Amino acid sequence: MKLLVTGGAGFIGSALVRHFVAQPGVSVVNIDKLTYAGNLDSLAAINGAPNYTFERVDICDGTGIRRVLRAFRPDAIMHLAAETHVDRSIDGAADFVRTNIQGTYVLLEAARHYWSELEGRRQTAFRFHHVSTDEVYGALGPTGCFTECTPYAPNSPYAASKAAADHLVRAWWRTYGLPTVISNCSNNYGPCQFPEKLIPLCIINALEGQPLPVYGRGDNVRDWLFVEDHVAALDLIVRQGRPGETYNVGGDEEVRNIDVVHAICAVMDDIVPGPRPHAERIRFVRDRPGHDFRYAIDATKIRTELGWQPRHRFDQGLRHTVAWYVANRSWWERIRSGVYRGERLGTAGMTAEAM
Repeated sequence: MKLLVTGGAGFIGSALVRHFVAQPGVSVVNIDKLTYAGNLDSLAAINGAPNYTFERVDICDGTGIRRVLRAFRPDAIMHLAAETHVDRSIDGAADFVRTNIQGTYVLLEAARHYWSELEGRRQTAFRFHHVSTDEVYGALGPTGCFTECTPYAPNSPYAASKAAADHLVRAWWRTYGLPTVISNCSNNYGPCQFPEKLIPLCIINALEGQPLPVYGRGDNVRDWLFVEDHVAALDLIVRQGRPGETYNVGGDEEVRNIDVVHAICAVMDDIVPGPRPHAERIRFVRDRPGHDFRYAIDATKIRTELGWQPRHRFDQGLRHTVAWYVANRSWWERIRSGVYRGERLGTAGMTAEAM
């Protein structure tokens, strides 16, 4: 099986690439532009693997995409390349519109022409798997879960750009017959996550003795999914998912943000004890504009149709994640000394007093 993975130097993408490269009979070409969040250090373990190739290509570059398709001739495309951080989309939406919408369009068109030239079983078996987010559905109240039939109601520029990409993918299936499949996942966490996100930011700040920022009062709820469990779901979807279908992937682990940070502090107190409890460094800061209150995924469809189950409970996955950041300082220290130093993002429109 030959896979083309876009965004394979990112957090989820690198976990996916490592997963497939370790499988006999699978070869992977990884396309990544290497933006600030793309990190080839996350792929160091597979450097030199005979079944792995890296191509530095922007998904908005149709000529480059078509070149890779002709050379590699994949059996499936797994599309993960995207701008992903809500706060950055608030500060500037242009990159999100370009990469997430225009880039997806360029990739779909290249895939459509490539697929139309395949013959027989190769054409029938081909898949275009678009990896998306639960944020396209908007926000939930205290009860209920997102299903595959939940209407889209994105509330941030990031979510809106991913919703637009989802609609493009669905349209290319309905209009052109390109065998697409979409997956929408809940909040991922685990090793190699860029430290602008809540869990790695708090772990690294704790290791550096810095404050642990929590938006608002920390009451926002997320459904947490360990990245390796998500990767296992993506493997099943690209192999067995039905064309034209959407599959929601969630960890069934709803936790308030403040409780996530307290859980990180408890693990840190155990693994890297300091003179004072790490929780004393928690600081409440002005909330993000338009902050969705709650996300929760109903993953019944992928469980019943494809037999997927998450293997990691949140407490287990979090301990593993904290231990990884503690043991891999060189991975995140290079980031903190360069492209991201832990500064507050998503402040567009806020006054200095509000921040």
